[in-house]
Amino acid sequence: MTSFVAQTRAQVLAGEIEQQILDREFKPGELIGTIDALKTRTGFARSTVAEAIRILTDRGLAEIRPGRSGGLFATAAGPMVRIRHTLLAVTDAPASVAEAVAVREALEVLIDVDAAEHRTSRDITAMRKLVRRLQVAAGRGRTEFLLANWDLHERIAQISPNQTGSALYLSMMRFVREHAVAARHDDDPVSAATWLKDRFEIHEELVEAIVSGDVPRTKIAVEQHAGLSNF
Repeated sequence: MTSFVAQTRAQVLAGEIEQQILDREFKPGELIGTIDALKTRTGFARSTVAEAIRILTDRGLAEIRPGRSGGLFATAAGPMVRIRHTLLAVTDAPASVAEAVAVREALEVLIDVDAAEHRTSRDITAMRKLVRRLQVAAGRGRTEFLLANWDLHERIAQISPNQTGSALYLSMMRFVREHAVAARHDDDPVSAATWLKDRFEIHEELVEAIVSGDVPRTKIAVEQHAGLSNF
């Protein structure tokens, strides 16, 4: 029984630190703390803090560095972390899905800047229609939101005159769709509502930046999009 309680507390603490890392309160390479510092800061027992650290390192969110200047340091959230944080239910081939997400993320700025530079009035109408659909989907839950989100990104990619980049981006998107078709249930409706609201607003801004033809604004929107672990 004691072991179960300690594990539960460790998971809670790990979840809190994970959220801080994903929200970039701790940037890659930044010190999160030592065991003693985290123990003092959180009020948890040393064993609980140690278990939370193990969970974070297993998830690839943090690493332990030895020495006088050592401690627990944040690492960059890789594709598998993003997949789990976005609550995708990956049906199979999780490593391949992670690779596809990484390729798609690397191409995002190219695709969206191309769209800002080459969008037509027809493209603008289509994107704004998909944004309205995304807003409706946000009221229906994560799975419908993700599906509408993917449709929006596919339509943006179709604007790019870079046929190689667009084809690669779309193939990565479709691979993810085929292997990650649902979102796990979230028991906290407030958390889910905040998740959906934040991501809808990011996508709305991304589309408006593209519509405006403003490349610097589009790049900022892409960076914000990446910061919220979107797909």
